[in-house]
Amino acid sequence: METPQSPALRSYHSWIANETLEDYSLRYAARSFRRWSPFVIANTALGGISFLALEAIGGAITLSYGFANAFPAVLITCLFVFVTNLPIAYYSSRYNIDMDLLTRGAGFGYIGSTITSLIYATFTFIFFALEGAIMAQALKLFADVPLVLGYIISSLVIIPITFMGVTMISKLQMVTQPIWIAMLLAPFIYIAVGHPETLDQWMAFAGSETADGGFDVLAFGSAIGVLCALSIQIGEQVDYLRFLPDKTRENRWRWWAAVISAGPGWIVVGGFKILCGSLLAVLAVSAGLSPSTALEPIHMYIKAYEYVSDDPRTVLALAAIFVLISQVKINVTNAYAGSLAWSNFFSRVTHYHPGRVVWLIFNILISLLLMLLGIFQTLELVLAVYSVIAAAWIGSIFADLAILKPMGVSPPFTEFKRAYLYDFNPVGCGSMAFASLFAIICFMGSFGDLAEAYAAPIAFFTALSSAVLIGVATRGRYYLARPRVPLAEPDKPVVRCEICELEYERPDMVHCTFYQRPICSLCCSLDSHCHDACKAPDANLEAPHYLGRALRSKIAPRMTQRLLKVSGVLFSLAVMTAAVFLLTYRLIEPTALQPHVESGALLLRVFLALLPLLAIGAWWIVLSHESRELAERDLVTSLEKLRQAQQELASNERLAAIGQITATVSHELRNPLGTMVTSADILRRSLKNADEPVTGELQRLQRNAWRCVRIIEDLLDFSRKHAPVMSPVAIDRWVKQQLSEEDQDIAHLITLKLDAGCDVLADAERLRQAFSNVLQNAAQACEERGKQSGQIIISTQRLRDRVYLSVSDNGGGMSQDVAERVFEPLFSTKAFGVGLGMPLVKRIMEQHGGDVLIESQKGVGTTVSLVLPFAGARKA
Repeated sequence: METPQSPALRSYHSWIANETLEDYSLRYAARSFRRWSPFVIANTALGGISFLALEAIGGAITLSYGFANAFPAVLITCLFVFVTNLPIAYYSSRYNIDMDLLTRGAGFGYIGSTITSLIYATFTFIFFALEGAIMAQALKLFADVPLVLGYIISSLVIIPITFMGVTMISKLQMVTQPIWIAMLLAPFIYIAVGHPETLDQWMAFAGSETADGGFDVLAFGSAIGVLCALSIQIGEQVDYLRFLPDKTRENRWRWWAAVISAGPGWIVVGGFKILCGSLLAVLAVSAGLSPSTALEPIHMYIKAYEYVSDDPRTVLALAAIFVLISQVKINVTNAYAGSLAWSNFFSRVTHYHPGRVVWLIFNILISLLLMLLGIFQTLELVLAVYSVIAAAWIGSIFADLAILKPMGVSPPFTEFKRAYLYDFNPVGCGSMAFASLFAIICFMGSFGDLAEAYAAPIAFFTALSSAVLIGVATRGRYYLARPRVPLAEPDKPVVRCEICELEYERPDMVHCTFYQRPICSLCCSLDSHCHDACKAPDANLEAPHYLGRALRSKIAPRMTQRLLKVSGVLFSLAVMTAAVFLLTYRLIEPTALQPHVESGALLLRVFLALLPLLAIGAWWIVLSHESRELAERDLVTSLEKLRQAQQELASNERLAAIGQITATVSHELRNPLGTMVTSADILRRSLKNADEPVTGELQRLQRNAWRCVRIIEDLLDFSRKHAPVMSPVAIDRWVKQQLSEEDQDIAHLITLKLDAGCDVLADAERLRQAFSNVLQNAAQACEERGKQSGQIIISTQRLRDRVYLSVSDNGGGMSQDVAERVFEPLFSTKAFGVGLGMPLVKRIMEQHGGDVLIESQKGVGTTVSLVLPFAGARKA
């Protein structure tokens, strides 16, 4: 046992405290927040499948590799995505956690999953940028809005909707879903019914990279490589599926329907859209458009709606409206998912969380930067590279959820709280790193054209097999750093966090062994003082050192964390500044005297010159924030000390009053009580032949008189301050001696486990008083249970420089509220006594330089440990 540390209370600003904005971005989604039906959640999740990058991807692989390769690649990829996404959707819905929290417990560890958070965040802002560029193209064609201004509009319009999280997004998807479905299906119904010959034209199309238009192994593999990047879309699906209500007997069919349709089922709708894009791209190219123009979804749907109406203005309006609705529907999901991913990443790296809304804006800024860089023109290459890493990630997670959990290697549940996880788990981190490296080497052509074309499938199967091998080899020992500790009062649905002083549901809470109190998962994540002491209780609580002592003494404390914060702030400032410069560059009109290239070079030099100033600004921001945190912490500490001083003053005033009353009561009542005891004893001896009611009443009179005498003695002892006389005491022998003097009625209840074998520094008489009080409480608890089944275990043990004398009983136990108040003077749950026993024990142990620890569970029993200083080993 460790002496608990005193935590500095943490308060979260209104954005973080308001879960309508925060949406449990770093937490288990609370049952009280999950008030939507399975249909509403499924509809919200499927609303994100409106992204038109699917059509662009379908068109790109068809124009490059032909229908004969693109079509089977789409079918195989759909099957692959459905199978691999199913366990991810189930476990996220079952445990109500998002993709990042799931990844922590699915083989990557607490810090290891930061890598996957970056991958996931990258996915969100890449696709946000692609969809924003598509929306800007539609605005330019429909309303002649300049592309750069279109990029800005498509970014800013998303912020107010996503600001309110799933609450607003669910309403948006509910309203727009019927309109979107009708506008999506209408042109293809017209094409299928009125122009079936176009389907023959589509199936006969030969790609630009195939010689005869037939099936080609390399082209088929390359198409799959591009499509595999879509497998991470499941992350955005489970960001909503975590809000499903608990599965019950009444809703199980609706629950499973929502999990399957909105989880892996997204690829059914997605696959249809990919094929639609493939068809439209072929029709656009056949109509004379260039391949690059034909891949722009606005031109695809202009061509589609030409089969619906002959009026060019109606066609353009319908296509633009459909594109705009689609882009808003998907980009609220991309922005929302990105805000969750960045929140998870930075909270673990920097132990700082400014709120999901901050990272929402940050994610949109990065997306805007990619739009200005022209990401849409490099769509196929970006997705081909990205798919390799995505396939490796999905392979590692699928191996854990679908293979290692059923095998019993991985725990059957998914743990996400820092207190129970290793920082790195070699199952996920090792397999993904190995698979990604190997597949990238393949993608670079080092092992031939075939390996290059199939780099993404190679990454998946390499990650899958290596994760299983590592998991079996390590026997799953790196999943949980320590056993789960149950919280007190299991019947209470919510538990109060002792750091932020807010209440959260039990799955979001953890018992902190450093502070010796329950704290929420977010406070556990952000704490920078414990250094994971709960996972290594014997470790030094200082941060690990990798430098020599001389060099270390010249470096400020917590420098690593500070540098990480500075890097994060500098990166954010650089992204914002780069976006401004790129925006300026794109708005500059080139002239004959000042070509666009020279303007770009000038702005680049100015940007590079600003980087040192940005670094200084980042350092200043971090130091200012640390100063404010330090001031707040000092203020909180001062307030805590003031509160303790007020409590101590009130306690001293109460003690003074008790002392005065006790002196008067003792003087006035001792003689009458003594007379009553003596008289009762004389009467009892004189009436030897009296009937039983008479002797019983006399004995009761004596017992109650002695009880009054003991109350007076307790009051006197508590009001006086005795200076302890310390000397070495052989604790094991001393305990046996005290028990020999106790009432024999409880002797049969006691079991001894005396293993200390050493001396303690103690005042033997004062220690006897404390021990006797604790033992009497245990005996009374056993009496309540029944003498036949009652049991008291008295044990001693030495842990480093402390000796623990523990008294455990199997009585009724105490609730958490009662256990927290037992040391308050005059607090008692018994019908008799004045509530000074345990406060007196506490004072005696503090005088010894020790402590009193209580562990109690309602209906199970109580353990009271008297902690004493070690005085030396006992000679045999």
